[in-house]
Amino acid sequence: MKRRTILFVMNIDTADTLISAAAEAAAEQGHRLVCLILGASPFFPVYVSPYGAGTVPDNWSELVAEVQQTQQDRVQEVEALLAKSNAAGDVQSVICATADAKHAVARFARVCDEAYLADNLRDTPDFLREAASGVLFHSPIGLRINGSIADKIARVFVAWDDSEAAASALHAALPYLIEAKEVLIASIDPVMMADADGQDPGTDVAAWLSHHGCNVTVSQYPSGKLSIEKCIQDRAQEFGADLVVMGAYGHARMVQAVLGGTTRSMIEQTDLPVFLAH
Repeated sequence: MKRRTILFVMNIDTADTLISAAAEAAAEQGHRLVCLILGASPFFPVYVSPYGAGTVPDNWSELVAEVQQTQQDRVQEVEALLAKSNAAGDVQSVICATADAKHAVARFARVCDEAYLADNLRDTPDFLREAASGVLFHSPIGLRINGSIADKIARVFVAWDDSEAAASALHAALPYLIEAKEVLIASIDPVMMADADGQDPGTDVAAWLSHHGCNVTVSQYPSGKLSIEKCIQDRAQEFGADLVVMGAYGHARMVQAVLGGTTRSMIEQTDLPVFLAH
């Protein structure tokens, strides 16, 4: 798995140690690392007088300049970390409203092979969800969350449901599946159909992956009274998964897409590294 371009989405508070580890892993594996520093634009206050006239605080331009300078200072620091690690790549900076983060992230994701979200983005959950939506619903690549770019992936748990999203996730994650020592295709409450793989869901996927040289096992699990996300987490932990691969789903709302319940839960949990695609 060489010469991939990885989009690493972070903010000014992402730790140097995490950035350096990602850069060193990228350099070792021949990847290009694009560090995207997301910053929240200052809230635009408008005070309305009793007479209906709106006024902007006198120090508004100073607040904006301060945010921009802080962001630019961090860009230079991250550039220095990349140079020290001999990693190929560059550092990009975006300051925007939370609602616009998805479009900013998507713009860079469209010319990368994979995106990874820094763990500390969880401190700003709205930004985290918007960044994830930008990758998943506005770009063609997969998204990794939890763990580290430097992590070695030996055991992969694939949550398979015969959907287009699950198939997209499989294709996007194929480099990891090929390099893994063991891959488990897991169907939760599978629907047995007469066509395709009939009474044994997942066997067609296993055949395809086996042709790529993957060591594949197929299993079906009942959810019982558990939610789908809880069942995935429990079975993946039993398997000892280093990575969970699954399709991402959303709900249409106006012209945007919001994360579906299972997708949102898997992004919000912190116990398992997850690779998603839509």
